Amino acid sequence: MSPVPPSTSASTSSSDHRYDPLTLEDRWQQRWKDCQQDRTAEPQPGQRPFYALSMFPYPSGSLHMGHVRNYVITDVIARTQRMRGDAVLHPMGWDAFGLPAENAAIERGVDPAVWTDRNIAQMRTQLDRLGLSIDWDREFATCHDDYYRWTQWLFLELHAGGLAYQKEAIVNWDPVDQTVLANEQVDADGKSWRSGALVEKRNLRQWFLRITDYADALLDDLDLLQGWPERVRTMQANWIGRSKGAEIDFQVCAADGSSSDQHITVFTTRPDTLFGASYVVLAPEHPLVDQLVSTTEATAVAAFRDLMSTLSQEERTADDQPKRGIPIGAEVINPVNGKTIPVWIADYVLADYGTGAVMGVPAHDQRDFLFARRHELPLHRVVQIPGVESQTLDGEAWTEPGVLVNSGRFDGLASEDAKTAITLHGESEGWARTKVQYRLRDWLISRQRYWGCPIPIIHCDSCGAVPVPKEQLPVELPHGIDLSGKGGSPLAQLSSWLTVECPCCGQPARRETDTMDTFMCSSWYFLRFADPHNEERPFSATNVNHWLPVNQYVGGIEHAILHLLYARFFTKALHDRGLLGTREPFERLLTQGMVQGVTYRNPRTGRYVAPADVADEQDPRDPEDGGALEVLFEKMSKSKYNGVDPAAVIDRYGADTARMFILFKAPPEKDLEWDDADVEGQFRFLQRLWRLVDTGVNLNVQVQDSCCNFPDAPMTDLDREIRRALHTAITAVDEDLSGDYQFNTAISELMKLSNALSGQLEAISPEVRVEALSGLVRLLAPFAPHLAEEFWSRLGGAISVHQQPWPVHDPSALVQESIELVIQVKGKVRGSLRVPADADQAMLEQLALNSDVAAKWLEGQPPRRVIVVPGKLVNLVP
Repeated sequence: MSPVPPSTSASTSSSDHRYDPLTLEDRWQQRWKDCQQDRTAEPQPGQRPFYALSMFPYPSGSLHMGHVRNYVITDVIARTQRMRGDAVLHPMGWDAFGLPAENAAIERGVDPAVWTDRNIAQMRTQLDRLGLSIDWDREFATCHDDYYRWTQWLFLELHAGGLAYQKEAIVNWDPVDQTVLANEQVDADGKSWRSGALVEKRNLRQWFLRITDYADALLDDLDLLQGWPERVRTMQANWIGRSKGAEIDFQVCAADGSSSDQHITVFTTRPDTLFGASYVVLAPEHPLVDQLVSTTEATAVAAFRDLMSTLSQEERTADDQPKRGIPIGAEVINPVNGKTIPVWIADYVLADYGTGAVMGVPAHDQRDFLFARRHELPLHRVVQIPGVESQTLDGEAWTEPGVLVNSGRFDGLASEDAKTAITLHGESEGWARTKVQYRLRDWLISRQRYWGCPIPIIHCDSCGAVPVPKEQLPVELPHGIDLSGKGGSPLAQLSSWLTVECPCCGQPARRETDTMDTFMCSSWYFLRFADPHNEERPFSATNVNHWLPVNQYVGGIEHAILHLLYARFFTKALHDRGLLGTREPFERLLTQGMVQGVTYRNPRTGRYVAPADVADEQDPRDPEDGGALEVLFEKMSKSKYNGVDPAAVIDRYGADTARMFILFKAPPEKDLEWDDADVEGQFRFLQRLWRLVDTGVNLNVQVQDSCCNFPDAPMTDLDREIRRALHTAITAVDEDLSGDYQFNTAISELMKLSNALSGQLEAISPEVRVEALSGLVRLLAPFAPHLAEEFWSRLGGAISVHQQPWPVHDPSALVQESIELVIQVKGKVRGSLRVPADADQAMLEQLALNSDVAAKWLEGQPPRRVIVVPGKLVNLVP
């Protein structure tokens, strides 16, 4: 099961022709290109628009099998809908800004624009070999100014709507290179991937979008997305994380123990447990820490905060990590009972979530329980199961509902009732408020890098942050910048670009030197495809409203949250700005599984071994230590030596075989395990189809460039059997390509139909022969477009098979006049006979009793019992 090596084109001979996939595919791709067959046509009256879209790729320069699977799936859907009569939009572009191009510029001294455009050209050539029905006339790259001009335009729209703003935010800072790092540029040990310096956390002024203004809409409208996988909707709901609870104020104790003017506000979903609070925890970055820390604790608190600054959010909040914290030497008053409790700072509390403070109730929150046990803080049980006098915690908190105890006048209330009662009591006394909290944070879009869309803002000392007038867009990326990767934002280095007049007062001002998060570009690209040549606006409402929402979106599950959530937010925000009519961008979503390849891994060292270094596949051993290797299927990767180059597969078998394998091997939403033997199997199937069509050509079959209407003519039993096989396949494939796509079972139906026709073409009537081959080739067309086009042409079709109507099943062809009835004696199959399909139970019993099978096995004795399963079998019990 080693990767397929490049070789000459595979082929097979027939009496008159060879199946030479490379020559055949090159020929048809050129013809499709010459006649612009895949260009989006203007819809005719009554024609339904259908928008099929793959998540557009980052131009890394090389296609991998994950790309192939994504784009082939979408292509099958697009081709099928065209044949069904829809006006189909199936575009492609490039998500071309981003860190890899900038890193390439730093490491190789190559201009990011040159590197990116070269990769786009290379990947475009690779995509063309797959035979995708893409409308390349709508192609764009997000790094070209004719696209990012409109990204800037839309930013200004959001800014005008109050959805874009600046505030201080924490970033990863490399103290050696003096630059901001993306999270992916920070190694697992907290060091810069480039300089090796320990990364620091710093506050910088950053641009944000108010996605939280749409938190309720983003959450509630998930119910509208019934065409999305439940898993994705759940992931988004959890990410938004709506929680209903209360904000509670804890007064800070003064030095003499009385309450001061200061207070700490916490958010809790469990106000019913307020009597059980035994401490309050602040985030280490909380501004109150500096004001409340005691002199005796100041040094320890400063050291703890320095440690926290080196850790990522994931490291601080991981469930499997010990809960670290330290008291700051301050106390607060629990407002519900007047008791004083200590104030701590801890790793698991984050400054940008909620209020940056929580109340610790260790008896009824597992995280608080672990923290309290580690730091020997008291536990106060205030909720218990009704009727149970004594309960032990047994190593974990009691988090289930119950009734209140040890809670003063609220004792005996059910948990849910107590939440309301205690909150109302606090509201009446001024220390509590009902509150809805979200896990979702506003979207930080600032990036301190070069290769991104410039933010169209000018900073003026007199006028503040001033939007660049729309008529002055685009704010272009300058050339000739030192991309050493050191120092602050690269754009701040070029004074001729940086210095500009303020659009309001005309005084000297400075351009914004941050660029936008690349998710900005991918959050609206599907709108531009609907109107890609518009030079006046990003898109016209007419064109967008015609094509949107996208009918079928296809991409990886790894984009379930960020990209899809941002695209939904953008769509809703632009709808509210009056720019489009839809509030959701994607009607249906298919998240395809990964393509996995076989790997050899040393379980003792974790090292992956190249297949070429494995001497015996039956007993794989590491050549270094001689130990046994694990044989695993994992996501294809260069570092795991299990990647398969799509070009190598196409060079050997052709694109149609690659497409058929990628579709047949597994259902689209499941992971696919690469197997060379299965690729070979699909090639052999296409060879069998070649020989079958060759027979049809030799019999002078001439398909019609229209829907094949079967004429009224006498038919033999074999004719009826072939028509039944054909229309059974049409019914099954049509169902498999509608809604929940099951390409693997659709190809299985094509195999069954091929088997039914094999060796029978000469024996059936000419009319059935034409109908059968016409139906087979049209059903094949979305899966193996080149071969189907060749078949259609050789069978006399003058117009492309991809412009033919999709086959429609004939219900009458599925009606059976007779069926095969199985006869059992004492539960064992002893024979069968043909019986009328409409025979009732009594007739089936009589036919079975009168059969030769019964005469042989019953030996003249009547059976004690007869069991009839209509349409299937009769069981005779002697």
